[in-house]
Amino acid sequence: MKNPWTTLSNEEVYDNPWIQVTHRKVITPTGTDGIYGLVHFKNQAIGIVPIDEEGYTWLVGQYRYTLEEYSWEIPEGGCPIGAEAPLESAKRELLEETGLQAAQWEHILDFHTSNSVTDEAGKIYIARQLTQGQAQPEDTEDLKVKRLPFEEALQMVYRGEITDLMSIAGLMRAAVVLK
Repeated sequence: MKNPWTTLSNEEVYDNPWIQVTHRKVITPTGTDGIYGLVHFKNQAIGIVPIDEEGYTWLVGQYRYTLEEYSWEIPEGGCPIGAEAPLESAKRELLEETGLQAAQWEHILDFHTSNSVTDEAGKIYIARQLTQGQAQPEDTEDLKVKRLPFEEALQMVYRGEITDLMSIAGLMRAAVVLK
């Protein structure tokens, strides 16, 4: 489908190693003048649903600065766009956050987050045939790792105890794939 938007100007208003924010003057699809703010992510979002032979999964808990609250999530992180393959990032993130390594990987979901203001895209994988090692969290991460039955993690979604959208989407999609 042809893009109905016309960009008149594009001004960078903020840039750091993770995001770039631009302010754009546009002509909207209805022909009126408008503005648009775009947050460009420099990493692709990566999520992993690890599943062991007993049907257990792992969640990672941490205090999220942006929300000012504690959050339980699937292991997740970022893939530097153009510098690393998404699957390699998934393997790295799983090891860093949980100490797990997986012999079998399955890509289960592509997604976009908040696509009205950002171009962020991501991928979610199921990791199987797990081996436990030592977690290697980044210095900005104070993580708690919890192993629990997969069904219990789904119940946490249904009860509203998991609110991270990538975790919700990953667990819900994994439930369909695992049937």
